[in-house]
Amino acid sequence: MKAKLLPLIISLLIAFTACKKESTTPIHNPKTLNLPVEANEIISKSNNFGIDLFKKTASVEEGNIMLSPLSASAALTMLLNGCSSSTYNQIQQMLGFEEMNTTDINETYKSLVDQLLNADPDVKLAIANAIWYRQGFDVKPPFLNTMQNDFSAHIEGLDFSQQSALTTMNKWASDNTFGKIPKVLDEISPDAVMFLMNALYFKGTWTYQFDKSKTYSENFYKEDNSTVSVSMMHAKFKANVYTNANYKAIELNYGRTNFSMIVIVPNETLADLFNNFSNEDWNNLTTSFNSNISTTQWDISFPKFQFSYEKVLNDQLKSMGMVDAFDSDLADLSGIFDAKLYVNFVKQNTFIDVNEEGTEAAAVTTIGVNTTSAGDSNEFIVNKPFAFAIRERTTNTILFIGKVVNPLD
Repeated sequence: MKAKLLPLIISLLIAFTACKKESTTPIHNPKTLNLPVEANEIISKSNNFGIDLFKKTASVEEGNIMLSPLSASAALTMLLNGCSSSTYNQIQQMLGFEEMNTTDINETYKSLVDQLLNADPDVKLAIANAIWYRQGFDVKPPFLNTMQNDFSAHIEGLDFSQQSALTTMNKWASDNTFGKIPKVLDEISPDAVMFLMNALYFKGTWTYQFDKSKTYSENFYKEDNSTVSVSMMHAKFKANVYTNANYKAIELNYGRTNFSMIVIVPNETLADLFNNFSNEDWNNLTTSFNSNISTTQWDISFPKFQFSYEKVLNDQLKSMGMVDAFDSDLADLSGIFDAKLYVNFVKQNTFIDVNEEGTEAAAVTTIGVNTTSAGDSNEFIVNKPFAFAIRERTTNTILFIGKVVNPLD
């Protein structure tokens, strides 16, 4: 009798264990973000800005690149608060904010950031802003109040002539990207009066992770027909896939699926993809992913990769309509200070690491604001190659003229 009961008991135990395991399997549903009505339009326009900026950068850059549209638009929105006249209008139009005033733009940004930071407990997301100004530079209080209240910006005056100022700003960038971007500035121009910074950090684990034991060395085929050996990850799970005549795409989710990576593989070359890929393509692709829940298991092969990237974006932003801000004669940054200011550079540093567990990525956007003169400062710093002349003053006769490119030579 005991011999007959034993198989039955074992079967019941197996069935109970299977039911228990199935019942405790987590359900991955994204958290719905409740944003103002205007937010969807702003996000759409911000995406359009980011895609256009990326395409313009990718068309002139070889090798791996990565930009952060969110970080760039956040830093430029901070700058927008200090602009007036055509300088304001150009940046507002470039970012797609034509129908909104600055107050609405700032409130929407604040609401979006607050909710992004709390969207998924399994994803680590950090967003930080900073305003650094030269000590003695009298920044208008309303601008600083807006930076503090709407952007939660760290605001600090520094002695830009000291190495410690450079160290302080680079440390802030490193701290707010958890060490992934250790340096964003190599030097401070004598005419620099302010730096606006946005730091963005992301670390998410895949909803369905890749098994490290199934990562193998495999060929990766470059567009010049050569091959390189890469660490290729492998997994099999349900995923949304989208195909059309120009490319195929897959969506890989993080955590509770609030965040995802969309991987787009062109049928021809990346240049062909960028030439033909429009904002409408992006909207169609993401709409398809949002409206479909895949029931198909896919065998996925995806390479591990890691790289850092740095790019000054002046030329790209000028071609997108942000012209006056870079022109020392035309720029109107009177919301920051009454003296003549202009944008010296907009730069982005990025980092990404994709592996079996997930993705770690970071970006820092830095906007350098200069004055056309040294203002009230009595400093005169010769810290770069220079020319010189020796003359007789009454006749203005030049005796000697030359240049110095390296004082040690």
